[in-house]
Amino acid sequence: MSLFGLGRNQRTFRPKKSAPSGSKGAQLRKHIDATLGSGNLREAVRLPPGEDLNEWLAVNLLYGTLTEFCTAENCPTMTAGPKYEYRWADGVQIKKPIEVSAPKYVEYLMDWIESQLDDESIFPQKLGAPFPSNFKEVVKTIFKRLFRVYAHIYHSHFQKIVSLKEEAHLNTCFKHFILFTCEFGLIDKKELGPLQELIDSIIVPY
Repeated sequence: MSLFGLGRNQRTFRPKKSAPSGSKGAQLRKHIDATLGSGNLREAVRLPPGEDLNEWLAVNLLYGTLTEFCTAENCPTMTAGPKYEYRWADGVQIKKPIEVSAPKYVEYLMDWIESQLDDESIFPQKLGAPFPSNFKEVVKTIFKRLFRVYAHIYHSHFQKIVSLKEEAHLNTCFKHFILFTCEFGLIDKKELGPLQELIDSIIVPY
């Protein structure tokens, strides 16, 4: 399966209407294009907190390469090594955390993130529209849960990623993810435990 083969997760990507030229989205894309075009990764991550949610897209695409290997049979629980198990709750439909397989966790997560992004009371699209008072907490929850997908991939499927010759892409995406979250303090240190050694190798020069 190619990097962009989304398999069962394809339905979580619905075509979006083009953002009007005066929208936050359009202005943000110009900023991203300008900074990424410069080749300066650290400058590219210095965007307003929570605005660059392309990480969601990157994680979903990466996970899409593993859908035939990360199955309910192979990964009956969402783990990141023997010490870390993640359960799912969205606080609305599922209020009490439940144990689910890794692919089910990712499916719940991607659907939940999409619902957050589509909610204009959380992510307003019009210039000048206020963000809610809990905006950063919502963003922190999104990034905390995205980190869990990276942690699962590294702990359970890294050898498969290597066999697909996608490890360089995985490492680059994860490095950008970590630099971005460190820049804005989006993930509590205790959450980073499963990949702390790898993270230390990324942020020490930073």
